[in-house]
Parts: sequence; structure tokens; C-alpha cells
Amino acid sequence: MATTLLFGIAIFWLLPQSAFCITRHYTFNIMQHNVTRLCTTKSIVSVNGRFPGPRIVAREGDRVIVKVVNRVSNNISIHWHGIRQLTNGWADGPAYITQCPIQFNQSYTYNFTIIGQRGTLFWHAHISWLRATVYGPIIILPRRNESYPFKKPHKQIPIIFGEWWNVDPEAVINQALQTGGGPNVSDAYTINGLPGPLYNCSSKKDTFKLKVKPGKTYLLRLINAAMNDELFFSIANHTLTIVEADAIYTKPFDTDVVFITPGQTTNVLLKTKPNYPNATFLMAAQPYFSGLGTFDNSTVAGILEYESPLHGSATNKNKIKLFKPTLPNMTSTSFVANFTKKFRSLASTRFPANVPQSVDKRFLFTVGIGSNPCPKNMTCQGPNGTKFAASVNNISFVLPRTALLQSHYFGQSNGIYTTDFPATPLNPFNYTGTPPNNTFVTNATKTVVLQFNSSVEVVLQDTSILGAENHPLHLHGYNFFVVGEGFGNFDPNKDPANFNLKDPIERNTFGVPTGGWIAFRFIADNPVHTSWGLRMAWIVLDGALPSQKLPPPPSDLPKC
Repeated sequence: MATTLLFGIAIFWLLPQSAFCITRHYTFNIMQHNVTRLCTTKSIVSVNGRFPGPRIVAREGDRVIVKVVNRVSNNISIHWHGIRQLTNGWADGPAYITQCPIQFNQSYTYNFTIIGQRGTLFWHAHISWLRATVYGPIIILPRRNESYPFKKPHKQIPIIFGEWWNVDPEAVINQALQTGGGPNVSDAYTINGLPGPLYNCSSKKDTFKLKVKPGKTYLLRLINAAMNDELFFSIANHTLTIVEADAIYTKPFDTDVVFITPGQTTNVLLKTKPNYPNATFLMAAQPYFSGLGTFDNSTVAGILEYESPLHGSATNKNKIKLFKPTLPNMTSTSFVANFTKKFRSLASTRFPANVPQSVDKRFLFTVGIGSNPCPKNMTCQGPNGTKFAASVNNISFVLPRTALLQSHYFGQSNGIYTTDFPATPLNPFNYTGTPPNNTFVTNATKTVVLQFNSSVEVVLQDTSILGAENHPLHLHGYNFFVVGEGFGNFDPNKDPANFNLKDPIERNTFGVPTGGWIAFRFIADNPVHTSWGLRMAWIVLDGALPSQKLPPPPSDLPKC
């Protein structure tokens, strides 16, 4: 009997890792349903009638298949934010970039495998402003029989930050695009879809409550699904330990406040107090603001509540204290800079940081806000009667009429896009000094072409053209290593000497600091994946091997 048992154990450990991976199926019905917040009831677009939407739960190595059925009049696409989609650009999701949107009464099946990632990501609509209500968490557990690089938590809880408008968010962005002004700010921030007790006409049931036990460790999966706003988050009288960012483990560090930009995810450990504290604690988030104009300067709050002891006299709820957290000033750029520099990759044998040590292609991209002339017979609300326009190297990306990836794959790029995006600014100036008199941008659909497996370094430089501000960047289909950051103008002769090429943080989303720059590196190992972030696109050519080429599109890929 003992011999049989030992033989069985030997066979178990000889099984390949893929033997423990499974295929997980989900169905997303895009539908409309009524939701009430702040005493306002409105119909929202959602997935399966849930706000926020359902969780995607998988293990590293699992295959995920999601059938999306569109039952609303809006066109839709779903982006799996942060999933690498290796040789699988057809499943990435941004409308008119990797696919045409799913039209009314049509469906599309997203099929992808999670490779080399574990932690928290999220999914959201990727067309217009539908992601204001169409979003949800992606929870990636370690492979079966593999452990976390930290103590296994007692419980895991997703905490998703979002925004709420009393009006239709589609009307908000449509008005902004028509007038050229900034979009109207939201009426509230939310935690897991709930605005909390600090807003007028917000009921108790509209407050997120996290119930915990004393002496336990909880893993909080923080996700910033807000449309535009970077956020500070804190829990009163509790310290958080950061252990993961964008589905990559980090060197742990403690903090009282977490800073998180739109599109970022951060896993933190919450160690509860050893004994029942006879108190409740607010968890709160409010924005970081670094630009010009108006913003939603409100605060969303939830409640951290300890379970009462099972034995003994009942607790008098009137005597329970409520503690509130202290958050940084909403314009505290110094806190943001100090916080982001604390992130480091584990860079261990088990979880290495494969930072490119040499560079094949270098780019300097200026990012900022410029303007477009106001069309005739219209009144525009941008600066001096113009229209605001975001740009990279003074080029404002024009969304094409059909998907870029399809156009490239079938060799039909003529008239859709060009491949002459400039590697450096065409008209250099003092980027963070006195802005130029001419703020007009060029409108075009230009792309950057990269050779497969080339090592790439990108410097993103903020500009003060119409006011410096923090700009979140998301790179589709890739993670990247943030090797440097600073304020002022990037100095190519001095700043690279201070790059961290040992254990820089690896992310898929990062903020370009206001009046400053970041430098990041990555390997272009995702063939023909058209990436879109900060309103620009690039195309990675096929490699030589079959496994380095993009396969044909799925048969149900939507058509424009």
C-alpha cells in the first residue's frame, strides 16, 4: 500500500504545469437596466445587469473564453486591460484598433490564455465612454499548488473605484467632443459602484462595507476604473502593505496612503488589529489634480467594520467610535512622486525582472493638450474659442473607419493609416517652460512600426502647451519596465546614468508626472499587436517562427 502511494505522488509531480490549467467559460450579455444613486434613477449599459460587472476568476495558465452578446443599440467592445494577449491581438478589444465593435444583436467570443501573470487586472468597455458603467475585475490566482510570495491571506476582496454621473456619460462625452471643451465632471466617485455616506442623498445601502475579523490578513485588490481621475486611498488607523501592481509581484512596502491612476491595479495586504477595537474606520478616496480647469473634488467613502465578539455583552453601537483617514492635499505632486518611486520588481530567481540592458530603438514622445480650430458656424469652448486636442509629438490620433489590426493583417492599410509617426518631436522647444504661441496640432492616423523582438526605450515627456498635468499611459499587449522618471525636461546626456536596470517596476499603466518625464523599456515580442494608449499606435512585425506570427482572425470577428 505504501509503494502504491509513493508511486502516485511521483506521477503527480511529473505532470506538466499545463495539466493543472483549465478552460473557463463566461457569457457577457450587454444590456440596459435601471440603477439609482444620489436619488437619481437612470438606465445604464451593463454586463448581465450588474454594476460593477461580474468577476473573471482564473489561474495563471488558464484559458478564458468570454462570449459577448450585444443587446443594446450602442456598439460595444471589451478590453481585457493588462492581459498580454501574446500572438492574440484579435482578443484585445479596443474598438477600431484591434477589432470593429460588436453591433446590436451581434456577438463576439474573446478567447485568450493568461501567460506569466498573476494578481489583479480588470476588463472594461473600450468604445466611447461606455466604460463608465461597463467594467469588472479580473482575478488571477497562482497556478495550482503554487504559493504567493507572501503569507496566504484570510480573504480576498476586490475594491473598484469608479465614477457616477446623474446624466448619461455618453451625452457628457458627446457634448465635449462637439464643443471642444472639457467634459462635465462626475457627480460622485464610487467604491464597488457605491458612492458612500459623504454625498447628499446617498442612502446607507449605497455604502460599501468591508467586514473583517481581528488578527487576520486580508488581500485588497484595488482597481482604478475611473474615467480620468487619479486617486488617493486610505483606511483610517490602518497600514497597508503593497505586494503587487498590474498583476506583477513587487517588493513589499508599507504605506498609509495608496496612489492609483486610471487603469492601474494594486494589491495590498491589510492586517487587522489583534483585538476587537470597538470602533469603525472610514476607507476613503479622493482625486489628485495637477491640471487646469474643473474636476470632481469630492470624496468617496466606505466603512471597515470589525465583527463583534461572539461572547459577552452586546456592544452599544452608540459608543462605537468612527475614525476618518487623513489624505494628502489634492494637488500634492510631491507625494505622488515619492510614492511611485517606491515600487520595485521582486527581481528574484522565481520572479525575475528581465529588463532590456541594451536598446535597439529609442523614442522621445511629448504628451500634452493642444488645440484644433473651431469649425465654421460653431461656438467652441476650448481655449480662445478653439477645441481641446490631446496629442503625442503634436499629432492627435484620428480613430480610423475600420480596425487597424485587420487593415494591417490583410494588407489594406492604404487610406487607413500611415507608418511615419515621428520618433522625436518635429519642432523641439522648452517642453516644460514657456509654451509656444502656436498650440494647433496635426490630426492623423499615424503608427510606429517595430521589428519583432527589438528592445525599445520610450521617454514620455509632459509639456506645458496648455498647462502641464499628469498623463496616465497604458500600453496594450505589453508590460514595460519604468527605468527612470523625473521633473523638468529629460536630458539624454545625464538622466540615463541614473536609470534603474536592476529591479525597476514592471507595469502596463503608469502616469507621466506633471511637468516631468518617465522612461520605460520593453521587448517587442508580441507580433502584429497594434497597441493604443495616450492616443497613438504601433505595429510589431511578425517574427520568423510560426509561434511568432499573428494567426488568422476568428470567424466571428465583427465587421465595420
